[in-house]
Amino acid sequence: MNLSEKALQVCNFLDNIGIEYKTVTHSPAYTLEECRKINEIIGGTICKNLLLKTDSGKVIYLLLIKDGKRFVTKDVSKKLACSRLSFAPDEYMENLLNTTAGSLSITSLIFDKEKKVLLAIDSDVASEEYICCHPSDNTATLKIKTEDILNVFLPFLGITPEIIEI
Repeated sequence: MNLSEKALQVCNFLDNIGIEYKTVTHSPAYTLEECRKINEIIGGTICKNLLLKTDSGKVIYLLLIKDGKRFVTKDVSKKLACSRLSFAPDEYMENLLNTTAGSLSITSLIFDKEKKVLLAIDSDVASEEYICCHPSDNTATLKIKTEDILNVFLPFLGITPEIIEI
């Protein structure tokens, strides 16, 4: 199976900034259960990728939570010191990050040209050796060193994540 144009854009970006990764292509993975099966092949940490917004829609977060953890709006909102967060509509993913539900990941931030999306990462995710994520397309999965995400990828994009305990 070949990579989609969007996935190729992500991989080319990673190549250009010197980040190594492993790639597995597969049929579309829409659920965490499907991602867990793929993870048996590639290894690494699976994350839930949630796009959240405040009521006004002025503050938007991409939140990475380790698989198996529960998202509690009140707790996360408090830790991020913002008004109550809720799930952003699919249009936000499409318009801001050029992706769709089921394909959203940290790599989608390369498409945020206006830098409107803030990033919050579960401290358990940040401490893992590898992160597995879709390259903004759920027909492939990348395995990337978390250290490279935190020390190369995000600084290149000018993003400082908020690492929070969930």
